[in-house]
Amino acid sequence: QTIKYASELSDEHGESPFSRALDELKAERGVKQDTELTALDLEQLVQTYKGIVERVALRSFPEDPMEQLRGAISAVFGSWNNERAIAYRAMNDIPGDWGTAVSVCTMVFGNMGATSGTGVAFTRDPATGEKRFYGEYLMNAQGEDVVAGLRTPEPIERLKESSPKAWKELLRIQKRLEDHYRDMQDLEFTIEDGKLYMLQCRTGKRTGFAAVRIATDLVRERKISKEEALMRIDPEALNQLLQPVFQRAELEKAKRAGRLLTQGLNAGPGAAAGRIYFSAEAAEAHAAKGEDVLLVRTETSPEDIKGMQAAKGILTARGGMTSHAALVARQMGKVCVAGVSDLAIDYKTRSLRVRDQRFVEGDWMSLDGTTGAVYEGQIATAPSEVTSAILGGKRRRAEGEVFSAYKRLMGWADEVRQLRVRTNADQPDQCQTAVAFGAEGVGLCRTEHMFFGPGKIEAVREMILAESSEAREAALARLLPLQRKDFEGIFKAMGDLPVTIRTLDPPLHEFLPHEDSAIQAVARDLGVRPARIKQKVAQLSELNPMLGHRGCRLGITYPEITRMQARAIFEAACRVAKRGKVTPRPEVMIPLISTREELQQQGKIMREVAEQVFEEQGLRLKFMIGTMIELPRAALTAGDIAKEAEFFSFGTNDLTQTTFGISRDDAGKFVPAYRQLDIFPEDPFSSIDVAGVGKLMQLATMDGKASRPDLKLGICGEHGGEPKSIRFCHELGLAYVSCSPYRIPIARLAAAQAALRARH
Repeated sequence: QTIKYASELSDEHGESPFSRALDELKAERGVKQDTELTALDLEQLVQTYKGIVERVALRSFPEDPMEQLRGAISAVFGSWNNERAIAYRAMNDIPGDWGTAVSVCTMVFGNMGATSGTGVAFTRDPATGEKRFYGEYLMNAQGEDVVAGLRTPEPIERLKESSPKAWKELLRIQKRLEDHYRDMQDLEFTIEDGKLYMLQCRTGKRTGFAAVRIATDLVRERKISKEEALMRIDPEALNQLLQPVFQRAELEKAKRAGRLLTQGLNAGPGAAAGRIYFSAEAAEAHAAKGEDVLLVRTETSPEDIKGMQAAKGILTARGGMTSHAALVARQMGKVCVAGVSDLAIDYKTRSLRVRDQRFVEGDWMSLDGTTGAVYEGQIATAPSEVTSAILGGKRRRAEGEVFSAYKRLMGWADEVRQLRVRTNADQPDQCQTAVAFGAEGVGLCRTEHMFFGPGKIEAVREMILAESSEAREAALARLLPLQRKDFEGIFKAMGDLPVTIRTLDPPLHEFLPHEDSAIQAVARDLGVRPARIKQKVAQLSELNPMLGHRGCRLGITYPEITRMQARAIFEAACRVAKRGKVTPRPEVMIPLISTREELQQQGKIMREVAEQVFEEQGLRLKFMIGTMIELPRAALTAGDIAKEAEFFSFGTNDLTQTTFGISRDDAGKFVPAYRQLDIFPEDPFSSIDVAGVGKLMQLATMDGKASRPDLKLGICGEHGGEPKSIRFCHELGLAYVSCSPYRIPIARLAAAQAALRARH
């Protein structure tokens, strides 16, 4: 290719040589805007550009117009498979075989003087959803000057002063387009010598805040139906509504301390604090190490896509509300402050200056994407308006525009969805949060998570180190009241809603220390010799613990563990029931079942202990005993297992591991490469593999229902909060999905969309 995109010629700092040449010429001439350069200056610049191309392409710049056109078309087609395009497709689930297209048309010029210009606008505010014509323009400029952030544009309202006739016509056209398409439109236009030309329109990208407000407003304006509103919102966009903001007290403290550095454009709402990095590669690398990262660029370009994805927030020195940084950040739900003109970035020294203050890579900054403020250092965050309204209860429920729109949307979703939505929660406070977000029960309570609390881990370790069943039972007796108290809190928080409790699942070695210093400390606490702990660790060590002595195999080997957990569950349920108002609904789930006999043995212990407790308490409660379907053999023999199980819950995390033969802890080493090569269309640990894992789920559902028609079916793996997986669960006929508390709104909307799709 003799004609290349400037981004493909970027240096190690990601800076285009064309941009650098332009900046150097402006500095040489002592001007700030490219429009201040003379015709002779531009002639010189063109020669510089041609020299850059010649050095890279090893041939002179083509002068024949048709050769230029063919080169330009080839460059667009070639861009489909460059690194940034592949990364973008992976982030947005766009198939690699779709391909791209080229449109060739007559050009109009916005850079013909003071009566010409160009702009980008939206029929509504893409950040907030407010119904107002919103956008930016530049006089004597081309479109690239606006979207690339090379110049900071003017607000669209000022166009009525610069070009009143074009402004009036633009207002008429934008309303007509929105009325026609019944959605917020993104417009691009050019004014050539006073005449308005519309270049294109498309459905505008928007933040999660704006998506919810626009959809609900359009229903109120009778432009679309409730069902259309539900289908227009990406469920993942709801995550943006729950993004944090700065803690008010901490923010005020930062302001009083003079930590406000500068002000930019509020291009992507929310608050973020992180260490600053000046290249996409550095941002991505440090985020992979677990750091909170801010990507700082003069202006972003498509090759920064991976760094933008990895960053908590994005800060740019140039560009407006419709620049690349602003548009992509809104789409990703990232915090973004753009167009900070007094930000002087030096890529070579990896530093920036804000007036007289200097910062280097790794320094902390905080961005307020709602106001555009940039602060020195780290400022603590607090829940968003929606999260505060949901979790604050009636006393704090001041319903702003966003929360009111959110509440309406969730109400419509609940009217049409058929799947119930439960939560994965292990503590009472998690359950309270989940109920506030709309959980209809607990789909997975991992009892082992309770064992790590203060006062509990010691008893667990005593139990593991015990050399006889009597000694184990003595340790478990000390653990019983502690676990019972946790279950009481969970049952109280969930009220009359069902609570699925999984018995102990992980291998016992996970509860013992492995480092010498930790072994010494535990030995002192338990009054045993360190050598004894080391011996036990070695004894419990397994070559493949995830396929070893865990789950129901622990309960079968050590039935006293199952008895203790059963007593804790049923005593807690009876105690809460005796206090009145609520009737707990425990559902006991036995993990890692592969045969009917395993479930039969563990279920027998559960039922025996339940009868003992009910007799002691003088109270009877309804309960269920079921299992997780997380092994291929369990799925293939589900009809037989269903004779013992009252419910199945698909543990898709382990079912995916055992079906593929992949450890999810090690999958990160090669799954990204598989995704890039299209060996895996999606990460199977993120979205259910319908062809393989889904087939096993389908067989288990059919055989289980055939054996026990009233069998209740659900899913408790992490896939339970992923929209495409939720759609598959709906098609499969499951009763519920279960996910983490903060993904419940996403699951509710995804379940509604699955129901609506099934109607058509």
